Amino acid sequence: SLSKLQLKTGDLDPRLFSRLRHLQKLDLSDNLLDKFPNSLTLPDLRVLNCNNNKLEDVTALKQFPLLEELTYENNVYLTLNDDYKVMFLLQNLRLLNGKDITKLANHVRRVNSRKLTSKVTAHWEKFFRDQLPEKYTAEQVKSIKKKFLKSVQTNVVYGPSSLSEFTRWRVKMIAEEFLAYSLGLELNSDTEPEEKMDENEEESTESPREAAEDVAQVGDFSSYISNVTVTPSKRKRNHSKSSPGNKRSKSQASTEEEAEDVSAEPLHFLQCHSKGNSREDFKTQLWSCVFEPVLDSGARKDPIVSSSRTVATCGGESVCLIDCETGTVLKKYKVATEEFFSVAWTTLTMVISDSRKKAHNILAAAGRRGIVKLIHVAADFCYGEIKAHKKPIATVCFSPTQETHLFTASYDKRIALWDIGIPDCDYNFKASQLLVLETASIPLRIALVPTCPEQYLLAGCEDGCFAWNIKLDKGQKSRPFEAIFQFPDDESMTTSHRVDGLAFLNDDVVVSKSSKPGCIYLWSWSRSFDAKGKGCQRTMSAVILAELEWSTTDMSYLTLSTCPAKEYVFCGDEKGSVWMYNLSGYTTAWGSAKGKRSERRISPTQILKWPELRMNGEQPPEILVNNVVADPAFTYLVVLTSVNITAIWKKS
Repeated sequence: SLSKLQLKTGDLDPRLFSRLRHLQKLDLSDNLLDKFPNSLTLPDLRVLNCNNNKLEDVTALKQFPLLEELTYENNVYLTLNDDYKVMFLLQNLRLLNGKDITKLANHVRRVNSRKLTSKVTAHWEKFFRDQLPEKYTAEQVKSIKKKFLKSVQTNVVYGPSSLSEFTRWRVKMIAEEFLAYSLGLELNSDTEPEEKMDENEEESTESPREAAEDVAQVGDFSSYISNVTVTPSKRKRNHSKSSPGNKRSKSQASTEEEAEDVSAEPLHFLQCHSKGNSREDFKTQLWSCVFEPVLDSGARKDPIVSSSRTVATCGGESVCLIDCETGTVLKKYKVATEEFFSVAWTTLTMVISDSRKKAHNILAAAGRRGIVKLIHVAADFCYGEIKAHKKPIATVCFSPTQETHLFTASYDKRIALWDIGIPDCDYNFKASQLLVLETASIPLRIALVPTCPEQYLLAGCEDGCFAWNIKLDKGQKSRPFEAIFQFPDDESMTTSHRVDGLAFLNDDVVVSKSSKPGCIYLWSWSRSFDAKGKGCQRTMSAVILAELEWSTTDMSYLTLSTCPAKEYVFCGDEKGSVWMYNLSGYTTAWGSAKGKRSERRISPTQILKWPELRMNGEQPPEILVNNVVADPAFTYLVVLTSVNITAIWKKS
């Protein structure tokens, strides 16, 4: 309730209101409001009271699409025409100024609209269709549009004269839509025939913050990269209007031949990690992304069911939460002095309110400062931090079996295991360090062994691939590595190489990428690791099952990922492309007791080429794909680049 506070329109600060994403009732009665700001962004608002103000216009109320009850009595400038406007604009409205308007609203939306549309169409056919030449210029379009809109508003009449203002308002709207859709006329002066991605119509509601405030910035929507051309041929521009809920224009493969085998197509290109929200920032590197688990999926038994279309991404000073289908940035969290390198999800059963236990998703984010931020996403609240290391944290991951156990791998050449605890209803929590694993070089990627995630951890480091025993019933808190794996080099076996990609394809098959150009190894954990041997720091030979053919670049830190449920491996390259390998035809043979190594290198099933993107009218410089991750069901593919662009592909 904000009634009787002498509020004026300027007092309704969008930066504040856009954070109230779950607000359902708002009372602004008895104030001095003359209009509503356009960007309050209250997506869940159901009841609004604006009685006794000085409102002059109601069209800004369309930003509250779920509104069911609205009162604005004693606003002397509002008339019956405004009642009809809100009935048309708010499709869920049931009560207006205390009266049930369901029946009348249906008539306004359907019958009234149908009658006006037929009158507008008839007016065009009778007086204007023949005025437009077959080949027309932008100026001619502009001129005929102006004449038609003026004429149609003057001449199309319907209903009582007391509603003439509403009728003119609707006629103009219908006429503009008619010109844009039915005839495919280009209504602005830019008639360049290339297909363009629509810029996100939702403007940022945040101003750049200079103070290092840890705030969840909600409503700070991403910029869409405009002017995306993805086929060699020029095609007519897409005329459909785009709103954040609609799918944007879909692109096609980069050559005609590839179009035959499109298994995924680009959906969105987002620039949402910009420093200070700058549209000119094409330098911020994006590093890590992970899909949010679905809360009601019965724990994590079925990975396909337990994933949503929401993904957390990090890079530069921010962490973003993105809806992959709509391309909307749902939430944004900034720390001005941080550079985030890694994010990870866990689900904790917490008592927040009503004294009832409930599952909540918690996001851990870490980076250059060596600090882990713990964010309760649904509450838009960073409730704590763990000062985990004095040097940057390269990567973090949660245990799949112990939801409070978090591993942090740091440039201080240590991997630490933390129990982050469970916050109480006031968000008090106690974190404790359970283990420290000593590494010989900087750890870059970590993976828990799926068959025994509480016993063994594997890490790809700057100088090799190592394994540790992490069983907590052993007394020793600080532990050296138990094994180092050697891999085939040009002529012999070597342990010394940078391993910058590491993941499990299934319970046994490890996928790792090292500094050997053009190659990704698949090897067997169970056949390579000798659990019976005594002592630590033993050298073991990786039993190679296959090699995947990959880019011959010597560029480091382009990491890989897997989609175990669909038996896919993904890895980006130095040209913005994504190499996809469908390995479902190989895994059965590898799993058998006599599983032999595949003799030939396995070629990618498909390479998704980076579309021709223009940023500020120019081709971007080299685009490195730092990371690429699919959701467990492989519906979406999220591609993180070195030029501050998150690309979202959707499987066809």
